[in-house]
Amino acid sequence: MAYVVWLGASTLAAVAAPPNVILITLDTARADRMGFLGSKLGLTPNLDTLARESVVFTHAYSQVPLTAPSHATILTGTYPQFHQVNDFQVPLAQDLPYAPAILRARGYHTSAFVGAMVLDPHAGFARGFDRGFDTYDAGFHQAHAGEDRYHSTERRGGEVVAHALAWLNQHPQGPFFMWLHLYDAHDPYDPPEPYKIKYAAAPYDGEIAYVDSAVGKFLSDLRTRGLYDGALIAVMADHGEALGDHGEDTHGFFLYDETIHVPLVIKLSRAASAQTDSAGKKIENQVGLVDVLPTILQAAGIAVPQEVQGESLLGMLIPKPAPAESAEASAVPDASPDRPAYAETDYPQNTYGWSPLRALRTGKYLYIKAPRQELYDQSADPKAEHDLSSASAAVTSTLAGQLDAFRQKTSSSREAPKSAVDPEAQAKLAALGYVATDSNPSKAGAASAKERGADPKDKIEIGNLIHRTYLLIEDQRYQEAVPLLRQLIAKEPDTPLAYAQLGQCFVSLKDYPQAVPVLRKAVELRPDMTLPHFQLGVALLETKDIAGAVPELEMVVARVPRWEEAHLLLQMAYAQTDRMPEAIKECEKVLEFDPDHYGTNLLLGRVLELTGKPAAALPRLKKAAALDPKAPEPHMFLAEAYVQLGRKTDAARERAAAKRLGARDEE
Repeated sequence: MAYVVWLGASTLAAVAAPPNVILITLDTARADRMGFLGSKLGLTPNLDTLARESVVFTHAYSQVPLTAPSHATILTGTYPQFHQVNDFQVPLAQDLPYAPAILRARGYHTSAFVGAMVLDPHAGFARGFDRGFDTYDAGFHQAHAGEDRYHSTERRGGEVVAHALAWLNQHPQGPFFMWLHLYDAHDPYDPPEPYKIKYAAAPYDGEIAYVDSAVGKFLSDLRTRGLYDGALIAVMADHGEALGDHGEDTHGFFLYDETIHVPLVIKLSRAASAQTDSAGKKIENQVGLVDVLPTILQAAGIAVPQEVQGESLLGMLIPKPAPAESAEASAVPDASPDRPAYAETDYPQNTYGWSPLRALRTGKYLYIKAPRQELYDQSADPKAEHDLSSASAAVTSTLAGQLDAFRQKTSSSREAPKSAVDPEAQAKLAALGYVATDSNPSKAGAASAKERGADPKDKIEIGNLIHRTYLLIEDQRYQEAVPLLRQLIAKEPDTPLAYAQLGQCFVSLKDYPQAVPVLRKAVELRPDMTLPHFQLGVALLETKDIAGAVPELEMVVARVPRWEEAHLLLQMAYAQTDRMPEAIKECEKVLEFDPDHYGTNLLLGRVLELTGKPAAALPRLKKAAALDPKAPEPHMFLAEAYVQLGRKTDAARERAAAKRLGARDEE
């Protein structure tokens, strides 16, 4: 399949076959840890080698400091306000331009190898991200007892690379598009040996060094296979990590450079690189991750869909034509040299009910729209330590207007997709250190309205502490989490997530009397959160307040109709409060999910027998007996059902079976 690409006003490169395209995303990797961007730490020798053969964009910016939303921007070439994936469980719309779908339609084999559950569409996250991929290698799950995170919720970069190379063994011929996502630098920072010992005092740096080694292994293998020179390879971080800068421990809350300035390296194929003289070139212009997709498509000779909002960066690589040639138009337009870099985060609002943040980097300024807006002169103040918004009111006002206009121009008119209420997925998110709730907390109760619209700058310590306790809870260190949460509640008594976490700790510790009042406070402050209602129902059942548990569990199943465990508890609560018709309905719902559930077959059979329907009870009780041949209870209840039916011989047989299996005479 031959195609042509304009590389300049008078340069036409004919290429015999489309290039293989390799996208490598480094989760949570700060730009200032990269040697090719000036770091003296020596963490990235392999990436530095790649950079010498590539174009380095020294001022590249993420559009959102969260994994799924940022990858949505990279893979669609659209801003977050357009693709609307602003949270972990928001699906990617099917009508958006999408890299794998576009490339597969042009004959590419497409594959993805992701490093964590947060990008696994089949685990309740990143829904729609597998569209267009022939292979989407994920398969994560919540850790079981005794199982570490690297065999459940995430995998190390070396394993991601091994999976990708195994796929290459089956698809050696191009063209192919591969996406490798390396999650290692995300907290908790726990690099493998020898990096664990070498970087014991700076484990995040150890993670970066390990990620670099994994990338190096992959690139070395490409060279051995003869695939390196002809490939287009784009490497970038989805966002950075705060590491305490501006008071933020990790990422998601703020839009300063520590989480928004990202490494971006693009290696063109050898032929294209020679024609553009791009190897080792550094581009100082501001660019965004939104520009990656159009750049890849134009480098591959593929038309960029009209919906794509980013701009191809190829124009920055092309030598400018002589004046006499300027009349001849280039097919690759220059990206706007002074184009602003936009970023946003809805995480503070979606999770805590605080204000969202928006940012615009333009010229020498960084402007942040917040309840207390901020302005920084990044040429004189690169660490954004001196807010000029009050002293430079005119500039602040101008940039505020530009940001609003830009966002309005680039937003989508489509209805925003709904985030699914999936408590199991939320528990998985907690395993990755993220806090997730059911809906926009602006809809929460009156008490939480006190927090509504708060500036995240004023609340960052709450976010940091909640994050730390989530990690403790994930490690089942509940006793350590309890005093931290009590401390937080004493300081900030209207923090619903603190009560929810503390209640979860008490439930996990089986301290149900203490769990009840804490969880009642959580649902009072945030009635929209489903998990605390469920946990409150559990605690009430365990403290024998069955009637009190029923409305909590009813609310849960109304919101999450396919939550099997909630139906299981509700069917038992109905049976214990003598609400037999409702118990029967709940049992039937559970059996829709799991026809072979022993306890539900047993309970349904027993309830049917107790309500005068012994004939209907028989098949359920017989199935329960078959599912657990060692249990005496099904035989005891079968005996009673046969008595009601007047079948004395069958009743005697079942009594004998129950006794043989250990039933006591009084039963």
